[in-house]
Amino acid sequence: MARRYFGTDGIRGTVGQAPITADFMLKLGWAAGQVLRRPSGRTRVLIGKDTRISGYMFESALEAGLSAAGVDVALLGPMPTPGIAYLTRTFRADAGIVISASHNPFADNGIKFFSAEGKKLPDEVEDRIETMLDAPLTTADSVQLGKAMRIDDAAGRYIEFCKSTLPDRLSLHGLNVVLDCAHGATYHIAPNVFRELGAEVSVIGATPDGMNINQQVGSTHPAALRAAVIQQGANLGVAFDGDGDRVLMVDADGREVDGDDILYLIARDRYKRGLLKGGVVGTLMTNFGLAMALEKMGIPFERAKVGDRFVMERMAENDWELGGESSGHVVCGHAQTTGDGIVAALQVVAMMVREKKALPMLLRGLEKVPQALVNVRLAPGSEAKELMASDALQQAVAKTESELGGEGRVLLRPSGTEPLIRVMVEGRAHLDVDGMAQSLADQVQALLGPHTAT
Repeated sequence: MARRYFGTDGIRGTVGQAPITADFMLKLGWAAGQVLRRPSGRTRVLIGKDTRISGYMFESALEAGLSAAGVDVALLGPMPTPGIAYLTRTFRADAGIVISASHNPFADNGIKFFSAEGKKLPDEVEDRIETMLDAPLTTADSVQLGKAMRIDDAAGRYIEFCKSTLPDRLSLHGLNVVLDCAHGATYHIAPNVFRELGAEVSVIGATPDGMNINQQVGSTHPAALRAAVIQQGANLGVAFDGDGDRVLMVDADGREVDGDDILYLIARDRYKRGLLKGGVVGTLMTNFGLAMALEKMGIPFERAKVGDRFVMERMAENDWELGGESSGHVVCGHAQTTGDGIVAALQVVAMMVREKKALPMLLRGLEKVPQALVNVRLAPGSEAKELMASDALQQAVAKTESELGGEGRVLLRPSGTEPLIRVMVEGRAHLDVDGMAQSLADQVQALLGPHTAT
């Protein structure tokens, strides 16, 4: 069945444009309630959100729809996406709902669902919700209407969980850390986690006003973090995205440590301590150098399609516990059921403390090859699949692959969250991958018409 609303990461779009509207969210809450409702006994769904101003509106609409379907609602307030997954499990709720557009600007918003196990909702359940959206909205009898409550200690519960992913005796005392919370859902969580573990903490991007989420801060805009780390002479910096499921770091000199670096560090540490179960799952975008570094250590590595959903599906298929994306989605399956920026960062910081080494020394075994990425925005009405299947584009890709001479690779893929085609070229240091990626992006753009590559 062709999906109308759910993408690879829930439902996402611009606020006020279908389907990201108040009336749709009311119907979505009702449809989800109809699908998730237990045949007997009360059904409960948790709702959390990031700091976007539109979150208030959608929270109320979803709550009303769920209540009309006879489902109880527990409101978490601003909460990182992985925190909602954790609390859905610990409260034995039937599902969790996240109101967030992750790293997107504040004018966007979206909805993600978690199952009772704190994992992505299965495709078949999302399909049933889509089908139910076509049914007329009805209201349960008054005696069966859902009740609503607010969980006042949600933040404290998640803070304690994050701390529990490190050994009790491990302290971050003496470590100077700068945190960038992207004016998002980690603003009241991450600083407390690191401070309570003993670190000296400075914070930027922690004054949300409903409209500044991800605005020149956070994991998609690391310049502010780099500057703060260098200015303060900190040991490292940690940046999250708007909903806290992505993380990147910078070392004391301001050099960026991305998701591939973080995956390498966690895999190396757990393998060295005999704790790594199986291998590591990356994506089509994972740097070739990471695959080679893991191979040298004897750690199996596999690539999944881009998207944390696909990474976690491959992890489950292999019964492995570690996977992630270059963008900073890192899934530490030994501790969490989904990507968790705070938890992933803590694993790396703990490694620094145990080995008494700075990030550059810990990363010496990883030699990444140059990788260039250019985004080309789709024109309204353009179909990415149709464009990518065109003979002209296939010939352009073949020409670029010929120029790489077997020492690199080309990847073109449509974004799962934005109207973009992502053009990636990767190759050995002596190859001009930047020029090749730009040339290929220019050809994609020429096929689309006069639109701007980003």
